Amino acid sequence: MNALRDKTVVVIGGSSGIGLRVAQLVADEGARLLIVGRDTGRLQAAQADLQARGATVGIHQADAHDHTALASLFDELPAFDHLVSMIGDVMGGGFIGADIAVIRHVIESKFFTNLRIGQLAATKVREGGSLVFTSGTGGRAQDACASYVGNLGINALVEGLAVELAPKARVNAVSPTWTVTPFWRDVPPAQVEATRAHFEQVIPLKRTARIDELASAYLFLMNNGFVTGQHIAVDGGIMLGA
Repeated sequence: MNALRDKTVVVIGGSSGIGLRVAQLVADEGARLLIVGRDTGRLQAAQADLQARGATVGIHQADAHDHTALASLFDELPAFDHLVSMIGDVMGGGFIGADIAVIRHVIESKFFTNLRIGQLAATKVREGGSLVFTSGTGGRAQDACASYVGNLGINALVEGLAVELAPKARVNAVSPTWTVTPFWRDVPPAQVEATRAHFEQVIPLKRTARIDELASAYLFLMNNGFVTGQHIAVDGGIMLGA
């Protein structure tokens, strides 16, 4: 049985990378899609791609970090069955040498923006639906200070919202580790390749993830009606030896 057929799925950050692949897999299951992103060109390209797969797709241009724009977005959105948030900026390095403004931005991006998304989505998600956030794994506080704190915040948010929204809807998160995606499009290729080589050494499976291995976890959490309040690490076991 296809649990997503004729369901409405919102993907915030769905115009490229993992979010777009989630949207493609959801489209293949027969769902209606609403894609939210900042870049109009990428949104239009994603819409064309998804329509070519036979999906009904609406696009909304909005910067989720602008909470006024975020509230306006949810005013426009219809009721939906599932929402996926890919929102969350990252940083590397420890606390001592980091710029406070950068730390603050990453924590605002990861935690407070997703908190606001959760608050707004709670009023629009249908009975039996779900919210799936994006947390993260692969580093300790001294390696990626604000990202680590932000991920802990998302995991706590998921646990709290899961109780508050039950039994109406479920709330979970996927926690990827570092993966080659278009998210790194502005990083020099040599730096991306060096980062990939590093993670291939420290991940027990000795490789980084394929995008489908990450995207399929979001679909699992949408489809499985008895999983809530969980954050699923799709990270090749990287934290086992940390």
